[in-house]
Amino acid sequence: MDLQHIDLSKLKVSPANMRNGRKEPDVSDLLPSVRARGILQPLLVRPDGDAYEIVAGRRRYFAAKVVAAEQGSIEPLPCAVMAPGDDAAALEASLIENVARLAPDEMLLFETFVRLTREGKSVAEIASTFGLDEREVKQRLALGNLLPKIREAYRQGDIDSESIRHLTLATKAQQKGWLALFEDPEGFAPTGYHLKQWLFGGQSIATKVALFPLDQYQGPIVADLFGEDAYFADPDQFWTLQNQAIAAKRDALVEAGWSEVVILEPGHSFATWEHVKTPKKKGGKVFITVSPRGEVEVHDGWLTMKEARRNDKRKASGEQGNKAKAQLPMSKGLQNYLELHRHAVARLALLANPGTALRLLIAHAVAPSGHWHVKPEPQTARGDAIRKSVATSPAQQAFQAEREQVAALLDRPDDHGTVAWPSGDSDQTAAAFARLLTLSDDEVLRVAACVMAETVAAGSPVVEAVGIHHRVDARTHWQPDDAFFELVRDRATVNAMLAEIAGKEVADGNVAERAKTQKQIIRDHLAGTNGRTKIEGWLPSLMRFPFQAYGEQPSTIGEASAAIAGLFPASA
Repeated sequence: MDLQHIDLSKLKVSPANMRNGRKEPDVSDLLPSVRARGILQPLLVRPDGDAYEIVAGRRRYFAAKVVAAEQGSIEPLPCAVMAPGDDAAALEASLIENVARLAPDEMLLFETFVRLTREGKSVAEIASTFGLDEREVKQRLALGNLLPKIREAYRQGDIDSESIRHLTLATKAQQKGWLALFEDPEGFAPTGYHLKQWLFGGQSIATKVALFPLDQYQGPIVADLFGEDAYFADPDQFWTLQNQAIAAKRDALVEAGWSEVVILEPGHSFATWEHVKTPKKKGGKVFITVSPRGEVEVHDGWLTMKEARRNDKRKASGEQGNKAKAQLPMSKGLQNYLELHRHAVARLALLANPGTALRLLIAHAVAPSGHWHVKPEPQTARGDAIRKSVATSPAQQAFQAEREQVAALLDRPDDHGTVAWPSGDSDQTAAAFARLLTLSDDEVLRVAACVMAETVAAGSPVVEAVGIHHRVDARTHWQPDDAFFELVRDRATVNAMLAEIAGKEVADGNVAERAKTQKQIIRDHLAGTNGRTKIEGWLPSLMRFPFQAYGEQPSTIGEASAAIAGLFPASA
């Protein structure tokens, strides 16, 4: 690099100068010195034909022009002459000189780095030249790639630094969408934290929260150059993999001997003040919390206060074992729904098998039950939804049709809606007996079957016995309806049903989802909608004979089924 004194008329600002194209600078601070002593610090220039381009020293050049106009002339300016043609070196020199003198406008610095990369400089080379680490260079390059209008708005102070950094994570399409909101007087352009939520569709999920190996994720990952995190751009794929990992963790904890692993719905916190610390050997459970941002926390060795009190009472009463029940009892609404629908399909088995009905009729006479006075089963429903579900079920309607025909056989009006009248006197008994004497044995068996079916108690062990003995398949007259899905609220039960209908992989992939979401997937499979494979003939174990709950959820139906276990081996 040669030092020369070059006439002012042969100098011009180089395109490589980082401030080229700006309006003439304010040089009032330089003029007193230049008037008195001229230009002392050399300008950095490079040859351009017969002239020279100023790479660094633009303000000194303009100060010299002012003094030359005032005094009529000025001495040639001292210049350090670079080799010709090296644009990248010239740009670096301009930037270094300007940074050393006065920190340039932030956006100008970013744009200059972009220009350096276009001249062939790597991130590592730029970082080495300016004493920065590569991350800082990448940060500036990211800002330099923003849409020009966004950069200019930032330069003018209309966009804050947090928002501009979030916008570096945005695609060009997202930047355009945001800019349209920003420029619309009636629009609302999100900023700061809300902007990040807007960019990620409400879910900014950092890669550091993943329980699964990142190489399993096949979607794009967006790096936040201004923080320590990178983010999943495909939240649906993240949640599928994260839920599978949560399910695997649950299975491992159960395998390790914990009495139960409870996965709370996303966003639900674990309140230690509502639980009692309880070790594994005393029946402690594990609670897993999942935040909307994907973070997973495991709280091991706890029981709810209610469960802990129940254990204390057991211990005080001398009961063997001190483990809490694995699950809360089945809701009364769901039990009522299942009892009535199981009752409805079991009654049809009695109608189809009058020999069984006759034997059951005699069994009631030999060993009277609560309903053998005689009175019909009232089928009391806990709510309109259950009442409507049972009344419109194919099993109920088929039984009603048979009951009307049996009433006609007895030549009696169906005013009561029943064959077995709830009360009567000896005259009515004699009249019924007289009518039965006119019927054939087959007709009498038909009446007996209807009476027995009408009076069998819903929810009783008898219903379970009939269902098991005749291998009742509820699918013939029952399908899961809205009332059923509304009443099944236990997430562990819903997830187990999802595994039955869609497979363990799908169930594990949604294990932390809300029960409502998982039930919708089941519905989609049953209907073959929303891209789900249609599943025909699915019957939850809650409606099978013998009855089987999902997990160990206590219920009156389970107790009734257990009461007759072994007495009625399945037979046709």
